[in-house]
Amino acid sequence: MVEHELDMYWKTVVDTIQDGIMIVDRTGTIVSINKAFEKITGYPKSEILGNLCTMLDCDACEIIGDRKSGKWCKLFRKGEVKMRRCVIRKSDGTHVNIMKNAALLYDGKGDVIGGVETLTDITELVEKDSQIEACRRELRSFDGFHGILGTSSAMQSIFDLIANAAHSSAPVIILGESGTGKELVAKAIHEAGPRSNQPFIKVNCAALNESLLESELFGHVKGAFTGAYQNRKGRFEAAEGGDIFIDEIGDLPMSIQVKLLRVLEEKVIERVGDNRPIKVDVRIITATNRDLKQMIKNGEFREDLYYRINVIPIRVPPLRQRKRDILLLVETFFRRIQLKSGKKVESISPAALRSLINYPWPGNVRELKSALEYAFVSCRDAVIRPQDLPPEIAEYHLVDKPSASPAKSGKDELKYQQLIEALEMTGGNQTRAADILGVSRVTVWNRMKKYGIRSVRKVKSLPDGGVYPGDGQ
Repeated sequence: MVEHELDMYWKTVVDTIQDGIMIVDRTGTIVSINKAFEKITGYPKSEILGNLCTMLDCDACEIIGDRKSGKWCKLFRKGEVKMRRCVIRKSDGTHVNIMKNAALLYDGKGDVIGGVETLTDITELVEKDSQIEACRRELRSFDGFHGILGTSSAMQSIFDLIANAAHSSAPVIILGESGTGKELVAKAIHEAGPRSNQPFIKVNCAALNESLLESELFGHVKGAFTGAYQNRKGRFEAAEGGDIFIDEIGDLPMSIQVKLLRVLEEKVIERVGDNRPIKVDVRIITATNRDLKQMIKNGEFREDLYYRINVIPIRVPPLRQRKRDILLLVETFFRRIQLKSGKKVESISPAALRSLINYPWPGNVRELKSALEYAFVSCRDAVIRPQDLPPEIAEYHLVDKPSASPAKSGKDELKYQQLIEALEMTGGNQTRAADILGVSRVTVWNRMKKYGIRSVRKVKSLPDGGVYPGDGQ
């Protein structure tokens, strides 16, 4: 195919391209466009040819001179425009996001005769970017207190304790069941205090045997034991000036408990295989899910060490004792998993939500997060239902919430207590309370009227657009 034949098909080629193409002369008058340009801008050829390109009202256009000068805009002065994001006005007055590229056109003598510009509609990409940023903002808004989520009075008390403990150099012990977030509390204490710019070193006593744990904590010198080929700093030295978090302190062997007691009393350590004391400036934060007082009675934990580490105790409540926080936790984890997985799961059915609220959560917050991750994997449509939850949790959508007053076993009393609890958990939101109870909003309103309940707003409401739909079972 020779060049003059290609010229014959130029119009077909240009009209096949999905990007808009616009050709202007030296004064900026539009002399040619393709079909994609008409589609993107909404201007038919008959209305735009012969008009100045400034009619598109592009926010990236820079008029820098007189049109007669030949260098009246940035394109004609610099010779090209590459990958420039901009917004242009369509024929109906609305705006469209564009990625613009442009170049000058020359005649056979090398003189500029005009310019060509391509316009790619990136509206969909911009909208997705906006959605992603909105999700990021939403996640940031749910970060809570240094990453700890909770609006219940129990958690507000914990936040106050953390803030007070952060500005003290006294040892802190964090007590609570497995999965309650003890490590998050320790990290919050570090971040909220004056040592936040210094190291935060973690060690788990349950993860290492006695000999390894001693070396990990205090370090060792060359030749201290088989395999000790060189001197090595321990975690205490690594934490100099900062905080060391000793998790599962109840699993600390008695022999190492003695050494830890010396650190607390004298602020010195000795490396394994060495008798030279090394001064350390470290605040000790410990945590356990065990009953240390009972361990003292059993001869498994030193009483003197207990009183040294138990200066500022913080007891993290189990999830079953702060059920008002379940809605916030569910919403937050749902959004995070949704964003991470990219799966088109849009909501949680009321029945599934009842399962999550009624379940006693022996594994606490960690188990709740795992349950939602499981649901995202097993869910086959846009709504998570009870059957998508782990089997031991799914059946709880059929379990009635227990009455707060066991002595009153009447049916009305049970409904009254359930209604009060649902309204408190949702901050008085009748629609969400209805979802939890599995009834209509009208039923909630009728029961409130029957029991003389005007409003219940003891708990802060969650933002709109949550995970609690009004349909689906």
